[in-house]
Amino acid sequence: MSSPSSKGVALITGGARGLGREVALRLAEDGFDIAINDLPGTKELDDVAKEVESRGRRSHICAGDVSVEQDVIDMIKSTVDALGSLDVMVANAAVLLLEQLLETSVEAFDRTFAVNVRGVMLCYKHAGKQMVTQGRGGRIIGASSLAGKQGFGILFSYGMSKFAVRGMTQSAASELGKYGITVNAYAPGLADTRMLTMLDEFYNDIGGQGVFHDQFVATTPLGRNAAPKDVSSLVSFLASKDSAFITGETINVNGGGHFD
Repeated sequence: MSSPSSKGVALITGGARGLGREVALRLAEDGFDIAINDLPGTKELDDVAKEVESRGRRSHICAGDVSVEQDVIDMIKSTVDALGSLDVMVANAAVLLLEQLLETSVEAFDRTFAVNVRGVMLCYKHAGKQMVTQGRGGRIIGASSLAGKQGFGILFSYGMSKFAVRGMTQSAASELGKYGITVNAYAPGLADTRMLTMLDEFYNDIGGQGVFHDQFVATTPLGRNAAPKDVSSLVSFLASKDSAFITGETINVNGGGHFD
């Protein structure tokens, strides 16, 4: 079991940087012991683990590739062995390969789906199995995107993969609800991370005029990009007992840039 003062154990994939790091630290502040996943050799993993511990929580590093089923099985097993349980799975890991349809290679398409779709599916599947075995419910949370609710010409494969996460989340919620497991996803708009810089650079490379995110913000009612803390606040709620009657949802965090 998790430590007596803990709210439980949360595992965050892609937790070394960006939104994943912010989510890991927020859930640590909320009282969860934290398992952090990223690719083997990711140097920031140790730094995030230390930051978790500085907040008075236990940490565990479980490096692995979410697109490889055995890696996902191993990371969940090592989390349970080290921290005692798995109560919250945040399937955050993703890749952003920028391309348009007419220039998309099969290799880029397959790599995007391997991480963003198969990786999320494997996390949902094996976290779900562990939570069913534990017999006390749980929270599974996936990473979709504004690009999973509205198509963008410069995000062909990425957008398709994030649409898939929405369908997967609904199907998993339907299946796992009888075990007390909720399954939801978050859909950020443009967020102030390394991916935003990549997007702006690509937009200019293909002949776009100006800064892509500035143009998006100009049409957003709240007038700014998402900050990582905006996303981690939503994940904090979805991981909490207060969200117990919400499942199958993919919730926008975009300042009004897109309405369902």
